[in-house]
Amino acid sequence: MTTSGDFIDPLTLMRIKSLELRAKAVVEGFQSGLNRSPYHGFSVEFTEYRQYAPGDDVRYLDWKLYARSDRFYIKRFEDETNLRCHLILDMSRSMGYGSLGYSKADYARTLVATLSYFLVSQRDAVGLVTFADQMESFVPARFRTGHLRRLMVTLEQQVAGKSTDLDVPLEKIAERVARRGMLVLVSDLLSPIDTLENRLAHLRARGHEVLLFQVLDPAELNFDFDNPALFEDAETGRKIYVDPNTARANYQQRLEEHIAGIRSICDRLGISYRQFVTDTPLEVAMGEFLRSRQHKGSLPARTSAANRRAA
Repeated sequence: MTTSGDFIDPLTLMRIKSLELRAKAVVEGFQSGLNRSPYHGFSVEFTEYRQYAPGDDVRYLDWKLYARSDRFYIKRFEDETNLRCHLILDMSRSMGYGSLGYSKADYARTLVATLSYFLVSQRDAVGLVTFADQMESFVPARFRTGHLRRLMVTLEQQVAGKSTDLDVPLEKIAERVARRGMLVLVSDLLSPIDTLENRLAHLRARGHEVLLFQVLDPAELNFDFDNPALFEDAETGRKIYVDPNTARANYQQRLEEHIAGIRSICDRLGISYRQFVTDTPLEVAMGEFLRSRQHKGSLPARTSAANRRAA
């Protein structure tokens, strides 16, 4: 398999038809490369057990672990999960753009599948929301047998929406997700942000931790087109004749101002913002996700602590 450094090249990854196999490849590749730069010393091993407490059902004691440690441990269940996370995926038409042989939607869908696979493997409760101009699907956060397959099936569905509307979906999410947890929004964020701060502030006020992952294609950032051409807005269908050499400076300035506005909103609200260009290996995105969690102090390295108790 072709790799970029120690990581899987995204183009190679997208050739894997199964989303679940893509996610598995990224997670396993990430974990096997943790001792290499740039993640040296970054531990993401977690226990699936907790110590026995009086009143716990002894049927769920792990006797093999007891034989090794001389201490009683029981397996965790859904209501004991470390994290309750909803992954929110933008599937509007602008996400269908791609200059590398795959689209932003392909990349974002794979990123969400990877995070789902990883979180489920850590016995965390994971939910999924897809949206375009309205909420398209809502899968509540669960941890149970078969739930990962449900998430993958939902991710494989095509969304027919046109424009990106962050306002309505975020309002609906605030209504549907009552229990506090983590919300990860994955979008190109190429839409007006007039109401974005209010919607995100509402989610923060309800006690949610929010992460924004902006996914962009290299051509959108660099506007490295050479010849004048007719450009079409994927969401509105509007067509305009553009000379790239003339328009590039103004385009890049407006894009930088847009991104700066998003960053400013996130800074004010205490929201973690990350930008991912679609030629970035997904293992890097995994690392950024986990660094955000460790920075917040909400994703402790549980195995290390458990091993110390068991020693």
